[in-house]
Amino acid sequence: MAIVRKEIDIDAAPDHVWAAVRDFGAVHERVAPGFLTGLQMDGDARIVTFANGMVAREVLIGIDDDDRRIAYRIADERMAHHSASVRIVANANGGSRFVWITDVLPHEAAEVVGAMMEQGAQAAKRTLERQPARPA
Repeated sequence: MAIVRKEIDIDAAPDHVWAAVRDFGAVHERVAPGFLTGLQMDGDARIVTFANGMVAREVLIGIDDDDRRIAYRIADERMAHHSASVRIVANANGGSRFVWITDVLPHEAAEVVGAMMEQGAQAAKRTLERQPARPA
């Protein structure tokens, strides 16, 4: 199994970043618009469309508000296994560290998954740094 890890600093408060990331049904609007071009909810799953045309069914595993962590898996016949989590951690500058870890099989899928994660992380940075905090 391959493990792909992407970390990026975001110049926005952790609570602000977490509020957007934990909104499972609005990731295409609040976290990664442009990288994601569509989303449809289906029970505890979101069906996301990526800018490259790929479509994936992401099933929510859990949301941990205390740890600012969300976990999901992709149910897809193209991969034997895909499980991911995003965790938001306060950094030393008062901003956020966006930590995205994905376990994937087959091992060879790691290169493609890693490239997509890099694009997604960059889209999150651009979006969350310019997006005003929503009222609680």
